[in-house]
Amino acid sequence: MANRRKTTLEERKRIVEYCRDHHWSYKKTAVKFGCSYAQIYNWCKKYKEKGFDALADKRGHCLKESELSETQRLKREVERLKRENKVKDQQIAFLKKVKELERICLLDNQNNDK
Repeated sequence: MANRRKTTLEERKRIVEYCRDHHWSYKKTAVKFGCSYAQIYNWCKKYKEKGFDALADKRGHCLKESELSETQRLKREVERLKRENKVKDQQIAFLKKVKELERICLLDNQNNDK
């Protein structure tokens, strides 16, 4: 298997064009460009389905609020509220602990004074 390497969008386009021009010879293309057979196959599959635009790497890119469907928007809102609740629960637990420690310190001070 060929070593994985990072490729730019332009490189992926050039690789797919080469593969297309050589009758979809994935193995030959993989050897020539030093990529894995599976990666070449996947890029070509994406190209056949949606064209060159599908070759763009979209990992890590969030959709803008205006691009979301109602379901996606609501899911994001639920996740945001869950995170907020978790932070608030942690704050409450912390404050309870502080209050408990203050009470223990007060009791110790009262016992030491006697």
